[in-house]
Amino acid sequence: MSKNKVTFGLEKVHIAFVAEDGWETPVPIPGAVGWSPEPQGESSTFYADNTAYFVVNSNNGYTGELEMALIPDAILAEMLGWEIDSNGALIEISNAIPKKFALLGQVQGDAKNRRFVYYDCLASRPSKELTTKGESVEVTADTLSVTISPIDIDGKMIVKADMELSDTNATAFNGFFGAVYTPTAGGGA
Repeated sequence: MSKNKVTFGLEKVHIAFVAEDGWETPVPIPGAVGWSPEPQGESSTFYADNTAYFVVNSNNGYTGELEMALIPDAILAEMLGWEIDSNGALIEISNAIPKKFALLGQVQGDAKNRRFVYYDCLASRPSKELTTKGESVEVTADTLSVTISPIDIDGKMIVKADMELSDTNATAFNGFFGAVYTPTAGGGA
């Protein structure tokens, strides 16, 4: 249960690409600016006895925008199926197949920091605004559109996990960015 009243300050963004047996080791991506996931799904209501008799909500994951100061070319190439040629140029390939990944990060809280992982992510080409330098320098950021889908982990369709440090999870919390965290048995259903 969260001890925070508010959260703020996105930091420690990591990407862990999907491998055959899970995820690769998370790689830190410095320069986190913002992350805005929007829930996807619908609510369906069945009416009976002149009232909302049964309501069901579907959870189809999220779509979101990840804004970073600059996404490294090597990460973009692997994420989007692009290439880096022998001269170091990042080559956008129109029929490339993107690679799935887990997105990890941390937000600060007024009481405790909260770490998060979104498990089944797929990115599309980043948008970037390129402007001329005027009287002052205005830095622009890379913005990735990311789709997050539910993924089967031990028979449960999981979308994400959030964790704050507690008296019982110090090992998992402190090792959060060493490997993609997966839920443990004993959680409530």
